[in-house]
Amino acid sequence: MKVLIPVAGAGTRLRPHTYTQPKPLIPVAGKPIISFVIDQLLACGVEDFIFVVGYLGEKIQLFIEKRYPELQKTFVHQQQRQGLGHAVWVARKTYSEAEELLIVLGDTIFDLDIQSLINKRESCLAIKKVDDPSSFGVAEIGADGYISRVIEKPRIPKSNQALVGIYKITEVHALLTALEDLITHDERSHGEYQLTDALMKMIDAGVRFKPYTISNWYDCGKKEVLLRTNAMLLKKEGFATSSLPSFYNTIIIHPVSIGKNCKISNSIIGPNVTIGDNASIKYAIVKESIIGNYAAIAEVVLQYSVVGNDAAITGMRQSLNIGDNTEIDFS
Repeated sequence: MKVLIPVAGAGTRLRPHTYTQPKPLIPVAGKPIISFVIDQLLACGVEDFIFVVGYLGEKIQLFIEKRYPELQKTFVHQQQRQGLGHAVWVARKTYSEAEELLIVLGDTIFDLDIQSLINKRESCLAIKKVDDPSSFGVAEIGADGYISRVIEKPRIPKSNQALVGIYKITEVHALLTALEDLITHDERSHGEYQLTDALMKMIDAGVRFKPYTISNWYDCGKKEVLLRTNAMLLKKEGFATSSLPSFYNTIIIHPVSIGKNCKISNSIIGPNVTIGDNASIKYAIVKESIIGNYAAIAEVVLQYSVVGNDAAITGMRQSLNIGDNTEIDFS
């Protein structure tokens, strides 16, 4: 089996962070988003990876080569972002001879038994019920239990089962044929070549897809979802930092994840805080936040915040002489 991980998107909903940092490398609960995907697959014995990179792709490639030096990996550059279908098509030469292909989005965190999905003998599409299916690719399930139709971001959805970004393909040649037909005839939906449209062509050609319901997935494309996911994962076993050095005059409210070589003093940290490596924090209160590598924070109160790598925040100190019956509001 080969695994194709598209990571060429610009992550526009997380700007300004994604102007300089690709979304898959944004840290959640102590490690970059893409590491959750790779680590899950490695634990299942998957060895052959294909990464489709584009926007800030050199940073993703450098990270993967440094973090996973023994990984069997191929990088394909998508020069123009024209949709997920186009990304899969651009990489076609790397998997054309594969017996099975697993496509997994590299900027999303999944909660599923991926080994169970890998063990399936037939093609499967991972799905999850959502409140607003019009924002996703949607799967309709027939009376026989197989997926009868898929459509990208329908205006009037006939199903609330969203495609969440995991696709197991056992009919690789049929996928290539469908993608070629899509590109050749310039068939676009919402201005892009959609993988959903190629899957529908496969269904029309007789390929059967079994729905695979997952427990949950976290599309960390918005600040509030990113922070909520960070808090949720820190509460799970194995994500928070259990053994911390003694930081001077500092209170730690668990759960937190604190990176290497951090200098923290005279502060209150937590709960639900992720801090990257080599950060400096003094005279600060930080809770429900993500702080990047080498960030410098002093004399501030931060909550529900995302601070990027190498950012510096310095607050304002006041010296006050306040008389009786006085009210001061600095908000």
